[in-house]
Amino acid sequence: MRHHSSGLRQARTYLNHPTAAATLFAASVPAGAQEARFNMTRGATEISQQVFDLHMTIFYICVAIALVVFSLMFWSIVHHRKSKGAVPAQFHGSMKIEILWTAIPVLILVAMAVPATRTLVAMEDVSASELTVLVTGSQWKWHYKYLDYPIEYYSVLATPRAQIANEAEKDPDYLMAVDKPLVLPTGKKVRFLLTADDVIHSWWVPDFAIKKDAVPGFINETWTRVDKPGLYYGKCAELCGRDHGFMPVAVDVKTPEDFEAWAAQQVAAAEQAKAEAATAGPMAMDELMALGQEVYDRACVACHQPNGEGLAGVFPGLKGSAIATGDPAAHIHIVLFGKAGTAMQAFGKQLSAKELATVITYERNAWGNAKGDMVQPADVAAAIEKGE
Repeated sequence: MRHHSSGLRQARTYLNHPTAAATLFAASVPAGAQEARFNMTRGATEISQQVFDLHMTIFYICVAIALVVFSLMFWSIVHHRKSKGAVPAQFHGSMKIEILWTAIPVLILVAMAVPATRTLVAMEDVSASELTVLVTGSQWKWHYKYLDYPIEYYSVLATPRAQIANEAEKDPDYLMAVDKPLVLPTGKKVRFLLTADDVIHSWWVPDFAIKKDAVPGFINETWTRVDKPGLYYGKCAELCGRDHGFMPVAVDVKTPEDFEAWAAQQVAAAEQAKAEAATAGPMAMDELMALGQEVYDRACVACHQPNGEGLAGVFPGLKGSAIATGDPAAHIHIVLFGKAGTAMQAFGKQLSAKELATVITYERNAWGNAKGDMVQPADVAAAIEKGE
């Protein structure tokens, strides 16, 4: 089951057309009415339904106030107009009226504050959670680490660059699909710990009524409990840099049985990949270059560009650079562990040893670099083991 929330469709419209920001939260209307584009989403969790109900309660109160105020105003304009010979009253004040028009708004605000406080307290209550996930924002991807399982991975935009450049037909999940969605079980309270390792991001899933900032150096908390399996979409809702619009969130909610099967599969796959990397035989240059270009186009092209020349003053080029034409060990090190104080991220936990070996080989032999060096998965595995 796939859940394409109307709120997310509007978010995509906002990303492509900033003037449409006012319709960002368009979704469904109150019970009994057909779906429309002028309201927020009901969501897929109990908390999201509480938020929607609170929103509608406040809305109806505001509508009632508007009807009373404007009715009195227009009635006064019609019945006390100059053409009817109305004479303005001369008075300087009335204590009763002053008390009345102060007390009524206070009572209205109190009536609004009670359900609002109840909902806000429930949204912040992360106690009694059954699963904890550490969510770390990076430019421009999400890292998920399950604190109850030995599982962690990066989630990256899966939309091909050809679609973004209008060179191919766009898929229905354009700018929403990711390579590895966050996987959660139904019926369990999941606690999220949110932080970032570069700039401020914001993890937003409208169907869960979750929108929490991920701030470097801080840990924020939120939670959800989803009862219906399906695929739910979200976005980074904070302007985090040049490719902010290409940082989607996708959450695949499974039954508890399917989730446990998925978790076991992930643990086994990680152990198998580690063993294969340590024992893998040498790869031929053609194979290294072919796979390396695929990895480069997926993970590196946004910064270093297809021609390897980077973006002047922003991202350094690899064509003819000291890194791509110098010591292979130094090249492996910077790809594995990144470079502090720059936009160069550590890809050691984002890519497999095989992918790392192929992309480094590609960078050392593309765009005329032609070093002839072949970096093998075993070389990368050894560097990871040494931590250098």
